[in-house]
Amino acid sequence: MNTPPSPPGAERTDGSSVRIGVLVPLSRPGWVEAGRHLLAGLELAVREVNDAGGIDARPLELVVRDTAADPRRAAAAVDELARLGVAALAGEYHSVVARAAAARADALGLPFLCSSAVLDALTEQPTDWVARLAPAQSHGWQIYAEFLLSAGHSRIAVATEPSVYWASGARILRDYLAPRGGTVIELDMRALPPTAVCDELVDHRATALLLLVGHPEPAVPIVKSVRRDQRLTEIMIGAPAGQPEFAEWATLLGDDGAAIPFLRYLPQRLSPLGARVATALSERLAEAPSFVAFEGYDTVAVLADVLRCHGADRARTAESWPRVAVEGTRGQIQFSRTPGISVWQWAWTPVQVVDRDPAEPGRFRILHAG
Repeated sequence: MNTPPSPPGAERTDGSSVRIGVLVPLSRPGWVEAGRHLLAGLELAVREVNDAGGIDARPLELVVRDTAADPRRAAAAVDELARLGVAALAGEYHSVVARAAAARADALGLPFLCSSAVLDALTEQPTDWVARLAPAQSHGWQIYAEFLLSAGHSRIAVATEPSVYWASGARILRDYLAPRGGTVIELDMRALPPTAVCDELVDHRATALLLLVGHPEPAVPIVKSVRRDQRLTEIMIGAPAGQPEFAEWATLLGDDGAAIPFLRYLPQRLSPLGARVATALSERLAEAPSFVAFEGYDTVAVLADVLRCHGADRARTAESWPRVAVEGTRGQIQFSRTPGISVWQWAWTPVQVVDRDPAEPGRFRILHAG
């Protein structure tokens, strides 16, 4: 009897490979472009690990699940991946989704290296099962707040939607800016159409508007409305969550999408490793890699090192977080306990505030570094 070929992405079940479960948003309403970049970084690193002999002569394999930005779907995927026997869990871009995944991983005793999510409270209680590469939101967004003040902005409007992540961001900004003379005005986008944002900005005499909302809706319509209002030609639009990082932003907004500062997690100059990986990622993605692609690569670099040193035992992997010392694409990766953070944390990856150059939207300008 002929055995039909395995479908793309099918998992081996014969135990010949060392498997890592991967959570990524690959369909709407997830941020699909972020998921694609994250997966590209993960896959590139796995290919390099396997080209170098794998894990004790066993190939490393990714078992990928699409979270679609749905916390319940992510939690169910963690349960499934645990049953499949993965050695560890990796990935996820959306903070609220990563929080649900981290809770299940902690409950199941499955080590989880979170690649991209930044929410400070990734788990309710301190855990040894979860580590994170991305900087905590409080760290990155305080650097963004520093940038706002240095650029002369003290009356800052934030367009917000209901979300633990957006609420946390608004609180971080307010707590940093208020003692330094800044004012944060919240605009609830459940109650305001994008066109009405312009009147609110004028009425509140805001000099900056931050997009604490989803992409592409309602972020793109808000930008278009503000850019077309002659009363607001001097206002700065900002996006600390990083919406302008991806090419889709420039495609949807064109010139309107430039000069919108956002956070990204890259050094001012890449190391030789980082430069080599950037070239390989560009070929894989057919476009310039985002910082999220580097996060994916670094995730596998760390897990491969841990698995080589300690084997695929889940408990030993979790115990190894404080002993990690791996050269990543953006610096030496080590994990520590950081005040206010419940997981093992890389403190910190480089943080930049950048924007797209209006004269050349494909080029990024570094405005501030932390």
